[in-house]
Amino acid sequence: MRNLVEIYRCQRRILTVGVTLLAVPILSSCGPNPETLEELRTAVEQRIVESDAETVGFYFRSLRTGDTLFFDVDSRMHAASMMKVPVMIQLYRDHEAGRINLDDSIPITNTFRSVVDGSTYELSATDDSDSTLYNRIGQSESIRLLMERMITVSSNLATNILIDLVDAERVQASMEDLGADSINVVRGVEDTKAYDAGLSNTTTARAMGAVFEAIVGGRAASQPACHEMVEVLSRQQLNEGIPAGVPRRIRVAHKTGSITEIQHDGGIVYERDDPVYLLVIMVQGIADEEAAHELIANLSRTVWRFASREPDSPVEE
Repeated sequence: MRNLVEIYRCQRRILTVGVTLLAVPILSSCGPNPETLEELRTAVEQRIVESDAETVGFYFRSLRTGDTLFFDVDSRMHAASMMKVPVMIQLYRDHEAGRINLDDSIPITNTFRSVVDGSTYELSATDDSDSTLYNRIGQSESIRLLMERMITVSSNLATNILIDLVDAERVQASMEDLGADSINVVRGVEDTKAYDAGLSNTTTARAMGAVFEAIVGGRAASQPACHEMVEVLSRQQLNEGIPAGVPRRIRVAHKTGSITEIQHDGGIVYERDDPVYLLVIMVQGIADEEAAHELIANLSRTVWRFASREPDSPVEE
């Protein structure tokens, strides 16, 4: 439906679409086709201004040409589920250091301690994007599978179990080691007392760009581990943002983040197994979740057309 609205806006005409047509992929060719970096800058800036978002952190780095384009990349925002990528990196680092084995099993628990005073709290299945683990409290699961669910379906329960395992302070230290020192990983998810005390996981678009650059460059851990991280990120099931702006054949290894008036997406865009560019888009201040998704998808589409030099490449194929 979002593509239909877009076509309507570009062609300035009313579309009457039947149910059978909705099942057919729509080829979206409207929107800017920037050929130079300056044209890309103009197109991105215009779309951000039109969005009425409070802040849009935009980080683009071509891995082919070295071209970069940044907007508000140092604006700090709530990290939401983007902080799960640093947790994944720490898991692989600990695995390689012999501290843990990703194939070992650990208990599934729903009791966690606030970083404020050590009091206990629990997560709610209704507030989690993945409710499957809640039916298995008291059982065990492999660290690897918990990590998979943390990334691909953004499981909050898996995240808190894994943060307890690796320790938030050690995650923070690893991010500083990678040059992503604007990331603050201080607690697990849904620690209400910490939130009320102003203790939240935060990041900037620049820092998340550095994280994905470390993964694609094989610096986040060993080369084989970084390759595995890319595979996990490529299995992401929440794809309303960056992937919605590129052709279906294009692989996007990415992670989203979402809370009230916050929508983020960032990762590595591939073509024929070759990394083409890094893209991080962090949106704050748009109450309508679908509008925020549309903004990210539109910006992603504009970047794809510039970076791939395919001005007429459709979003749906």
